[in-house]
Amino acid sequence: MTPNAPSDAKSNHTRVLIVGSGPAGYTAAIYAARAGLEPIVLAGFAFGGQLMITTDVENYPGYPEGITGPGMMEDLQKQAERFGTRLIFEDAVRVDCSARPFRVETDEETFTGDALVIATGASARWLGLDSEKRLTNLGVSACATCDGALFRDKPLAVVGGGDTAMEEALFLTRFATRVTVIHRRAELRASKIMQERALAHEKIDFAWNSEVDEVLGDEFVTGVRLSDRETGEKRDLEVEGLFIAIGHQPNTHLFTEQLKLDENGYIDILPGTTRTSIEGVFACGDVADPTYRQAVTAAGTGCMAAIDSERWLAEKGLE
Repeated sequence: MTPNAPSDAKSNHTRVLIVGSGPAGYTAAIYAARAGLEPIVLAGFAFGGQLMITTDVENYPGYPEGITGPGMMEDLQKQAERFGTRLIFEDAVRVDCSARPFRVETDEETFTGDALVIATGASARWLGLDSEKRLTNLGVSACATCDGALFRDKPLAVVGGGDTAMEEALFLTRFATRVTVIHRRAELRASKIMQERALAHEKIDFAWNSEVDEVLGDEFVTGVRLSDRETGEKRDLEVEGLFIAIGHQPNTHLFTEQLKLDENGYIDILPGTTRTSIEGVFACGDVADPTYRQAVTAAGTGCMAAIDSERWLAEKGLE
């Protein structure tokens, strides 16, 4: 849609426009809606974020029996809608932060907001194997903190060689009988302190110069087939859980030329706030969080973004 194309511009303008619909986006919407700001959420086609591919969530407060990821996202969606949030299940394809009101376009419509909240999240990097995709949530995970307790007394494996992989491996030793770190090189990329901790741990083994060729199992992970990068030799490693720890990619492609990002591509925010490098634009959740990446922390920063937006609008006389 071109800027001059006819549209119901009034209904597509809001005081708080939210891009993204995971725990951060929905929480921002709940708070903004309860403040009477009538937010619009561009939820996207793949609405709900990473939790939509998470089977069991047992560490989110308020669910003593646990809940599925999609179930929790449905609850948050209903709560946001209850207070008057308007949800648009289309992907944002263009964003203009150069002038207010801020403009976000989908393939079908254009939306504007006096304040803009970015909650587009981050995506785990995967190995790209068909077997990995087939067994995701059936023993394959990208989050030890989220899923590690589900694998008590089982042999596990972690793929990666950086700090994240070492953190995941060390965390999993609380539950696993053994943890094998699978790394494609002969030495780790992790910081010295993290290497020392992992190498000294009695429960952690290392499969050096190794790549995962296939994740084994029919209904659940039973092992991985490894290929030695030097000899080409293949061997099977029996594990009941495989954790992929080769990094995350923040979903910031719409903002790379407009907002200040850190060296890893995450949106740079003013410490203690959700304010970005552009006045009136706020970021929350995993898109601005390379450290914690939990649903509860995402929701917390979603709350912060809504409050930051409300206060900023009041300062500008746009409340």
